[in-house]
Amino acid sequence: MASSRILPWFPRRLSAEFLRYLAASAIGLGVDFGLYVGLTELAGWHYLVSAVAGFCAGAVTVYALSVAWVFSERRFRRSDCEFLVFVTIGLLGLALTELVLYAGTDLSGLDYRLSKVVAAAIVYLFNFSLRKLVLFSRSPVWPPRRTPS
Repeated sequence: MASSRILPWFPRRLSAEFLRYLAASAIGLGVDFGLYVGLTELAGWHYLVSAVAGFCAGAVTVYALSVAWVFSERRFRRSDCEFLVFVTIGLLGLALTELVLYAGTDLSGLDYRLSKVVAAAIVYLFNFSLRKLVLFSRSPVWPPRRTPS
């Protein structure tokens, strides 16, 4: 009997998390893209500067959804450490976004909005993979609990 799952090659929980992360990322991308275009078109900001503001707002949205709804496991006990790692991965994603935007818009002549769509797809896969591996998976917790001596 064939599997009815959308992603049959993924384990069931990973497939569900992947799809929930896709939904959370779509919401985050809506926030990101709305600010990106709004700040570029309405405020007259340079598209690379608008991308930073949009990306940051989108990242906060995705973090909130990730811890509340997307992932069932968490590696860190302390949310401040978890958020720091989440932001660090986001900054790597932002650097990748800026690189793809520059290559697509300035080097290839694509419309800045189309470049953003390409960047978003690449960075989605990058962020999901790293965040799942580093933050939201079963592993020894960090920092470790101190045991009384």
